[in-house]
Amino acid sequence: MYFVHPQLKSLKPLFKKTSDAGLKQKLAKFFPNRYILFTDSGRSAFRVAVKELGLENSEMLVPAYLCDIFLPIFQRYGIKPIFLDIDLKTFNINISEIEEKITPQTKSILASHTYGTPNEMDKILEIAKKHNLKIIEDCAHAFGIKYQDKFLGNFGDCAIFSLPKFLPVVCGGMLILKNPMEAKLKKPKFKFFNLIRFLRLFPFLATFSENFRSSYDDRKDNLDIARQAPKTSLKIFDWYLENFEEQISKRKELADYFHKKLKEIGFQSSGISYISALTPKSIDRDKLFYNLRKKNIFCSRIWHKPIYPDLPNAREAAERTINLPLQNWYTEKDIDYLVRKVQSSISED
Repeated sequence: MYFVHPQLKSLKPLFKKTSDAGLKQKLAKFFPNRYILFTDSGRSAFRVAVKELGLENSEMLVPAYLCDIFLPIFQRYGIKPIFLDIDLKTFNINISEIEEKITPQTKSILASHTYGTPNEMDKILEIAKKHNLKIIEDCAHAFGIKYQDKFLGNFGDCAIFSLPKFLPVVCGGMLILKNPMEAKLKKPKFKFFNLIRFLRLFPFLATFSENFRSSYDDRKDNLDIARQAPKTSLKIFDWYLENFEEQISKRKELADYFHKKLKEIGFQSSGISYISALTPKSIDRDKLFYNLRKKNIFCSRIWHKPIYPDLPNAREAAERTINLPLQNWYTEKDIDYLVRKVQSSISED
């Protein structure tokens, strides 16, 4: 069985001794001279960032191809999102549109490194400096990935990370800031929903979790409460930091091979955390999605309901993108198998 979300193949990380201070010291290699805050989610990190940067009641430039998790936070803090279309080759913001959308009320840019593909941060930094804008790097999919020999998360005024996107954890987030922060977070809150999600981390239980997961929507939680990251998530984070750059290098090689094989069958793909591909226009993406699940390939359709459908590229990405599994321990044989299953699923239609 193949799953998009990260999988845990050993229980050893759960028993690792770790501390916030020790983990931050290791992360200093990735984020030198930056301040680090561990949160219970990427959205909590975003809430704290909005407050720390003083962005309430302002306009923020954001990509239209984005998780709807941001929408209630925009509303809660009086942020008016100004949506920009994306580049279909990278799924990132169309930089050429940025300056024409800036108004006197614009205070910030949300630069999302979608699916782990870096934005052209030198160009965004130049525009932000010219117009005195704050930059929030959305690195939810991009921990350990570099742009021009510098780790993503070091370019903007702050960066937000979502640990479950690149680690086999149930929840957790991280905020990186240039300046010291005053945020004081509450302790993690137990949720029964997370026990169901925990089963997704193990390959032999993930199918059960997928079939019986609750429909509970935790985005309805109090938007003013940002909590600390669970200790278990930080233990797993600490464990996977060992030889992380080597793991990223291997994953990039696998991703490049995956992109090559998908191109051979007519798919245009991008990303390293998620292998995200635009299905050929002649193919029904949703039928392909369900056919693959019947073959025990649990791909996903992230953001398949566009939050702002009025922009053509963002709408097309939402309608055509399928996210395919890639784990650090895969081999080229696994990728060949996945591509064959994609081909056979298409043939069935």
